[in-house]
Amino acid sequence: MPHLSVHVLESDLSGRETALISALTDAVVTVYGEWARGLVDIRLIGLPPHRWGIGGKPAEQPPPFVTFGIKEAAFSRPDADEIVARLVTVVTDALADVFGERVRDGVTVELVATPAGRTGIGGVVAPS
Repeated sequence: MPHLSVHVLESDLSGRETALISALTDAVVTVYGEWARGLVDIRLIGLPPHRWGIGGKPAEQPPPFVTFGIKEAAFSRPDADEIVARLVTVVTDALADVFGERVRDGVTVELVATPAGRTGIGGVVAPS
């Protein structure tokens, strides 16, 4: 299941939640296929400006930061480099579509691998 946590200023996020969820879901589906649509889990985390710092001071207009949880096995596929590049591109495009081109150059998409057997759902380790 692809998990995306998006950190963005609350003032930038407000009123754009539905559009952002839709755009990010569509982006993931372009890489994985339509079968993944119902599995995409997106969490939008809006922060007030005084709770986001860059360079030792509150950030003026920080670009969105995305943590993209992905199964570790995806990185050992023969097409792993292509998948990573496509995910970074489509997620960045989705964010730029919703927030405007001003964010594109600073968007960070961090793909975080979860090894098989290291996730629990409902108090039980999820099958690989």
